[in-house]
Amino acid sequence: MGKLQSFINEMSSKILQKRRQGLAELVKTPVILFAGGAASRNFPANRFPFRASSHFLYFAGLPLENGVIRLENGKMELFLDEAPPGAALWHGEMPTPDTIATHIGADAVYPLGKLADFTVNAATVAVCDANTYQKQCALFNREITPPLGIDLDLVKGIVSVRLTHDEAALVELRKAAQVAIAAHKTGMRATPGAKTEAEVRGAMEGVIIAQNMSCAYGSIVTVHGEVLHNERYDHDLHPGDLLLADVGAETALGWASDITRTWPVSGKFSPTQRDIYDVVLAAHDACIAKIAPGVEYLDIHLLGARVITQGLIDLGILRGNVIDLVEMDAHALFFPHGIGHLLGLDVHDMEDLGDLAGYESGRVRSDRFGLSYLRLNRPLLPGMLVTIEPGFYQVSAILNHPQLRAKYQEVVNWERLAQFQDVRGIRIEDDVLVTANGKEILTADLPNSAREIESLSQGY
Repeated sequence: MGKLQSFINEMSSKILQKRRQGLAELVKTPVILFAGGAASRNFPANRFPFRASSHFLYFAGLPLENGVIRLENGKMELFLDEAPPGAALWHGEMPTPDTIATHIGADAVYPLGKLADFTVNAATVAVCDANTYQKQCALFNREITPPLGIDLDLVKGIVSVRLTHDEAALVELRKAAQVAIAAHKTGMRATPGAKTEAEVRGAMEGVIIAQNMSCAYGSIVTVHGEVLHNERYDHDLHPGDLLLADVGAETALGWASDITRTWPVSGKFSPTQRDIYDVVLAAHDACIAKIAPGVEYLDIHLLGARVITQGLIDLGILRGNVIDLVEMDAHALFFPHGIGHLLGLDVHDMEDLGDLAGYESGRVRSDRFGLSYLRLNRPLLPGMLVTIEPGFYQVSAILNHPQLRAKYQEVVNWERLAQFQDVRGIRIEDDVLVTANGKEILTADLPNSAREIESLSQGY
């Protein structure tokens, strides 16, 4: 009972009511949201940790396994079964549905078996849990993905409400940021005594776990930073390596942080590593400096691309004019992804809704080499939390792709590039809140200058 009770004590039903009322002003049909259930690893009783659907969490406030809420006109009904008699033996005593309903501000509570009586003309959003999704489709007698009709109207309403964060969310997001900062500092300081990526990963994740949080995503702790979502940890650490760590924390209520730092295993960047690091940091700093209400996120991405391109021209890696090179996507040979994404209850917030969340209405994703991975294309609003994460990567599959090699043959100095082979991947990522007057860097307490990074990675 203690774990769920602690969640209840932290959550204010007034804040939840305000969120529900905000949705009610945009969506006039009844809304039914599902928490989902835990998935089994290899047999039913050996389960992965349960993580509720973020849309359910946002309006219900608690990770109630198999719970369902129905929203209409700002009111909420909770559908949740009593725990079976034997559950206390294995999982501890749980609050009753009535107790939970009181604390989250539900107006009524029913067993799950009653849900079918309340689905008429209701809209819903698909959950990622396959078993629950099948139940959704059966209950509503339609496919839920892609969202159409009243479901699409609901998705648009949810995006509008969740796009900016209230004060309760920001309290959680700041907690997640501070724990991730501590984890990164610990990882850097642990590196001199570590022999493998796994040891550094263990040190970092231990900090998160010790704060009763979980990792917001599969941690990336790798000497192969050119693999963007590398989740292997079996490589040895060698003095000439760079270690890229992309590790974030998630609070008990589901709110995430997302930080990346890259540091030298030896505690000292080589001259070539330092040159590229400073190019990436210049792009990072320029993009953060530009963040303000009304600024287009696409413009921030293109600014990052231009700064990286100019840096590579200055190093003799690229040849030509910055504007022309970015227009032909030459930067994407080394910086192929977007400058960042939304951050909130999900590390890539609301990406289960696809580009309906990330892209302003009427905009579509580009098929350009340098823009196709842009996750966010909206004007910035006060209360939005975004990541800024430029990078430089030498991905063999890109650099040696016959068509790309031919297209960019004349603008890349391949002999000069070969002198930077000790730079596989560098990324620097921070979490930035758009405020009424500019921005607040939630992760500012984690150093990112080369000198400070070297000091931390030497164990100081």
